[in-house]
Amino acid sequence: MPEEINEVRLLLMAYYELLHDLLEDGRDFLTGRVEQLLSREIAEGRFGDFDDDKYSAYRDAGVAFVEERIETYNPFGIQFTFEKNRSPEAFELELQLSWYGGRAEFEALFSAVKKRAHSGMSEEELQSTAAVLVDEFGAYPNKSIITSYRAYPGLRKLPDYVAAMAIEEVIRRRPEH
Repeated sequence: MPEEINEVRLLLMAYYELLHDLLEDGRDFLTGRVEQLLSREIAEGRFGDFDDDKYSAYRDAGVAFVEERIETYNPFGIQFTFEKNRSPEAFELELQLSWYGGRAEFEALFSAVKKRAHSGMSEEELQSTAAVLVDEFGAYPNKSIITSYRAYPGLRKLPDYVAAMAIEEVIRRRPEH
């Protein structure tokens, strides 16, 4: 069982590392796409008037969320997620505090990782399985963010939403697709 847990951890880390690489490579596209998506959402008019300062603030927040996600998936930074001294209560609190309710999405991802991980996975197998996970699940927690925003659009959700949408586009644009 300890080997399985180690393989689960390695596969989940490979998933996050692939996301990091895709986002890092698509950084310029992401910035431009956040601006386009934000402009489209604002043009729908459900949020009232947006002057230049307000638009800039929301654009900057969306770009900052993209940067935060790139760092979250960073192979060095992601280790924080898996450190043994990280409190399970802290992770639980994170799940409870997010406006998008990503618990079910994370549980589905983690369950898929556990099913696919096995002892003796080669580096090539880890990478190919991570790619399958990205194809199936996208970038956690994007599905939750997108679904929650679409169900109840709101200004405070807007920067997360445009960042999530842009990230999913980068993932779909990768060469294998």
